[in-house]
Amino acid sequence: MDSTSDGLLRARVKDAAALCLRRGYPCFVGFLAEEERGIAEQTAAREPGVCYAFSGGYETAVRGMLAVFPADFPAKAVRFPFSPLGFSYRREAALCHRDFLGTLLGCGIERDAVGDILCGEGLSVAFVADNLLPYLTEQISRVGREGVTLLPDYDGALPAVREAEERRFTVASPRLDAVVAALANLSRAKATETITAGLVQLCHAVCSAPAREVKPGDTLSVRGVGRFTVESFGGETKKGRLVIIVKKYR
Repeated sequence: MDSTSDGLLRARVKDAAALCLRRGYPCFVGFLAEEERGIAEQTAAREPGVCYAFSGGYETAVRGMLAVFPADFPAKAVRFPFSPLGFSYRREAALCHRDFLGTLLGCGIERDAVGDILCGEGLSVAFVADNLLPYLTEQISRVGREGVTLLPDYDGALPAVREAEERRFTVASPRLDAVVAALANLSRAKATETITAGLVQLCHAVCSAPAREVKPGDTLSVRGVGRFTVESFGGETKKGRLVIIVKKYR
């Protein structure tokens, strides 16, 4: 994102925070990409009197909608205003993410009204803003050249949900450069170059500080390598190295 886009997003989050305090109930900001989520989280965390949460519809979602709500509003009562929209079609049809995104945006809706799109054989699911479901149901009968049947409020199994694979490494320290070196199979020097080039995101925000400490629960994305969640730092090996356990999402 450029600085102008960053500023607009920060303003949207601040406006949502002010509105939720005036009205006393949650307000929402788009479906945000991973880097946008980091900027939104940093902004929301600085707003007094509000809490925030993200949801993309399933545990490992990449795009997430932001909810900001008064601190005294119960988090469990937050209902995100989006739903899964299913597309049923012939199993032989070779439809992909680009086909569905192009069809949805071709209906004139904004990108931040669409979350993740999960594609399978004969069934795909897109997470879309609730207020658009009736319109999309009327507008869409084909994706590409393939006829489709729309399934609003789809509640079945999700296709192609990204699976997590547990991995274990040893690192010299919990510094970001040491962790990236292990995850990406790089030298420490090359990991530092990767970080300072802006190719690493920590907790959804680009982090260019090699000495930043990584903690359990943090998410890490290394461009060209993948996305990880840090599960734990275990005990030391006989050589004094730390054991780190992560989940890598396929």
